[in-house]
Amino acid sequence: MPKAAPASLQGLVGEYGPDYDILYVYERDGRLWALIEWFFPYPLTEVGRDTFAFPANGLYDGERIVFARDRAGRATEANAAGVRFPRRNIEPKAGTNQLRITPLRPVAELRAEAVAATPPAETGNFRETDLAELVKLDPTIKLEIRYATSNNFLGTQIYDEPRAFMQRPAAEALVRAHHALKSLGYGLLIHDAYRPWYVTKIFWDATPQAKKWLVANPAEGSKHNRGSAVDLTLYDLKSGKPVEMVSTYDESTERAYAEYPGGASRQRWYRELLRQAMEAQGFVVNPQEWWHFDHEDWRSYRIGNLPFSKIKS
Repeated sequence: MPKAAPASLQGLVGEYGPDYDILYVYERDGRLWALIEWFFPYPLTEVGRDTFAFPANGLYDGERIVFARDRAGRATEANAAGVRFPRRNIEPKAGTNQLRITPLRPVAELRAEAVAATPPAETGNFRETDLAELVKLDPTIKLEIRYATSNNFLGTQIYDEPRAFMQRPAAEALVRAHHALKSLGYGLLIHDAYRPWYVTKIFWDATPQAKKWLVANPAEGSKHNRGSAVDLTLYDLKSGKPVEMVSTYDESTERAYAEYPGGASRQRWYRELLRQAMEAQGFVVNPQEWWHFDHEDWRSYRIGNLPFSKIKS
């Protein structure tokens, strides 16, 4: 595990500049790096207070980056090679989600319609549904089911209970990943797993057209509906607290991408550790969401619509 980023650098890590010319400033091996013009990563050398020099090779030989900080020590802009790059304030406030939308209609109204609706018909040979409750397979798996609280993108409680289920082969594979991580001092913390189809319909009907890319179309269903997808992160066994990843869960910025280059070395290390543990057990990461993994047999199951209270686990 990499050492924590030096405190003097933490306030400088982030994104700067406009959408068409983003300057990524990140920590690697205890020093600051700059990814500029999309393809050129440069190690920076500190030469003064909040002043860093580009290396003597590449496009910026002899140039510097000078940061301006606010009173809290967080950089507000970076002046790189004489060009001002204002900070892109994409990070969420502490203790909140980045992703939050205003539902198109009251969620209670959408829920009534969704519960009364019927999932799309499917043909083919499917396995029998066998949803296993994760904490009953291993009680050291932690839950933080956001949709059973108001701390989610709709800002209101969706699930009646904070529970997590998966089809048994996927659930057992997840438990194996959890056990493998234990030897390294970490465990799995679940945000969401099996999701009844009516919930997917609530999400779709609540979301404005411009944000539909965030949610699954109920006409097709989602892998969550089939019981073979999971949203999760790592927690530290000693402290019991979640580790710090590059982005928050359910964040709608590029920081959520599985290959996002920014952040700090330790954050990226945690992200890769989670990915390796899950992929070793037959899961595949969603490229745009480091926390979302689909089990390899997801096609084997029908779209499910049972509420948690009716699942016989």
